[in-house]
Amino acid sequence: MQINTLFYLALILFAGLLFGRAAKLAKLPNVTGYLIAGLLIGPFVLKLVPADMVGGLGLVSEMALAFIAFSIGSEFRIKYLKKVGSRPIVIAIFEGLGATLLVMLILILFGYETQIALLLGAIAAATAPAATIMVVRQYKARGPLTETLLSVVALDDAVALIAFGFSVAIVNMMQYPGETSVILSILKPVGEILGSLLLGFLLGFLFKIPLRWFRKESNRLIITAGFVFLGSSLATMLGLSPLLLCMAMGAMFVNVSDSAGSVLKLTDAITPPIFLMFFVVSGMELDITVLPKIGLIGILYVVFRVIGKVAGASLGAIIMKAPEAVRKYIGFSLVPQAGVAIGLSLMAAQMLPEYGQTIRAVILAATFIYELTGPAITKTTLKKAGEINA
Repeated sequence: MQINTLFYLALILFAGLLFGRAAKLAKLPNVTGYLIAGLLIGPFVLKLVPADMVGGLGLVSEMALAFIAFSIGSEFRIKYLKKVGSRPIVIAIFEGLGATLLVMLILILFGYETQIALLLGAIAAATAPAATIMVVRQYKARGPLTETLLSVVALDDAVALIAFGFSVAIVNMMQYPGETSVILSILKPVGEILGSLLLGFLLGFLFKIPLRWFRKESNRLIITAGFVFLGSSLATMLGLSPLLLCMAMGAMFVNVSDSAGSVLKLTDAITPPIFLMFFVVSGMELDITVLPKIGLIGILYVVFRVIGKVAGASLGAIIMKAPEAVRKYIGFSLVPQAGVAIGLSLMAAQMLPEYGQTIRAVILAATFIYELTGPAITKTTLKKAGEINA
């Protein structure tokens, strides 16, 4: 008897539900339970789901990340932006560059090649927004820390892409002096960011048009799913960032449409199983076998990335005179790291093939550690800030 994809999807849903409840009883975020469920049933532990099936479930991750990004973008209302001004931008720059510079300097001080230090330092800037958003949603967190956190994680990927672009330019210059254009290497990620934002804004504006003629909830849900999927797919086809594009679409839509509130409530009704499957699949991709391979370079990366994030975010918050809770806790809420970092590690491994295996091992092991511990740390910081009700 051949097991088909629907059976595996059912297994993913039930395993996530069961371990999500177990995590809740242990006073941990549901996300942690979903990740552990995926780790256990995946190809690296119990092997209930084969590796080729995990690879074939990439569509689930794409859908979930598109909806998560759209949801993050919807937090950027003009009223809110006028209130906070440039605070989230400054904090995002400082926390991203704090992690980048500290990881880079520590690796160089410990005798590692400047090229690998530059690339790993740039990757350190990236933060995974999905786990953070799920923790905020589960506990209905509200307050200045939560508001700032949602804005910072939305901007974080842009900072990481620019930092990686600069690092790539320097590494290319070191490897092929006089043969590569530094300006083009730097402009490439900037162009990717601008293209993602502009196309996202356009789609967000167009989004409101069909809502004039389709007022039934089921039709509006179809339109919403269609635009979110369209945005993510166009970004992939054009070499843009699906996360940034869908965030920009959500930001534009929430500011130009009177129906934004009701539409967002509709999406909240259909996304829970998609998000659960996404995190269980993410757990299945966590390769436990890489942990013994990371060595000293991996330990330095894991530890000093967090220190850089915390110090940089706190410094940015102090400069912008943010509330005390933001200054004390925002950095600790930026620990999770996943998809963008893994994607950048692939590019870094191609640039430095002699260090490719090391780079991949470090980032995959860091992802394993950060994804399992990050949600619990985020919950703790939000609770300490008094933004989660008992």
